[in-house]
Amino acid sequence: MEAFYHVEPVSERLLAIKSLNGEFVYLILGDSCALLIDTCVGVGNLRKFVENLTDLPITVALTHGHIDHAMGAPEFENVYLNPTDIPIYQRQCSKEERMGYLIAGLGDELAQMFEHTLVDAAPDYLFKDLEDGQIFDLGGIRVSAYAFPGHTPGMMAFLIEEEEILILGDACNNSTFLFDDDTVPVETYQKAVCKAQLLFKGRFKKIFISHHEMQVDINIMSNMIDVCQDIMDDTADDLPFHFMGMDAVIAKECDKTFHRTDGKDGNLIYRKDKIFAKEDFK
Repeated sequence: MEAFYHVEPVSERLLAIKSLNGEFVYLILGDSCALLIDTCVGVGNLRKFVENLTDLPITVALTHGHIDHAMGAPEFENVYLNPTDIPIYQRQCSKEERMGYLIAGLGDELAQMFEHTLVDAAPDYLFKDLEDGQIFDLGGIRVSAYAFPGHTPGMMAFLIEEEEILILGDACNNSTFLFDDDTVPVETYQKAVCKAQLLFKGRFKKIFISHHEMQVDINIMSNMIDVCQDIMDDTADDLPFHFMGMDAVIAKECDKTFHRTDGKDGNLIYRKDKIFAKEDFK
């Protein structure tokens, strides 16, 4: 059977782990311990895979509570999550929900090959609180967590200081979902991106995300601010988009892997009734 995960080394201190479904999680190696950012869908024996990469004790920090990022948490003992995202984790952690996600991404036949590796649902899992500005000192390398709400209320970004790498995950990428009931309006999101851009200015040389490809252009936040403005000015391309029973539009024209046809990074998938903060949305 094909392995669900494989490693893409970035440096001696940082390993990217890519899932068969295209999600990236990141393993940062310190002198005294390791930090794993995200745990994917809770499938494929992630803990065993990570323990084959390092003998260091492992701490886990989650970017947010969604089905494709937080569901492997029960495999580990020391997991941090912004508490505002716990309800999202609880709604999406069932095996049935996760199997549906795998089928949507891999197809029925391939998804069924991994069904027996699904982690048992643990809606009452006791997370440790992940706070804005929290620092993980791994020994020789530090990782700082910062709030970047929008995609979810508890969305977090991570700055690996010594590597000058900013991990934005789903906070700002080429297919940022901004259309379900947990997301904010486009106008509010634009303000969050502007705040993050100021916070991280001059502190990174590379930006990594969580889907399809690892590294994106360092100007992605500026590009995303422009995308938000186009949406508010009603000049976006607005391609139809459907995902697990939900309908939305893609702001900028792109291909099936969300690469924009104009060559820029940064794109939003949003709902027409969730553009301005004053709008009454559900």
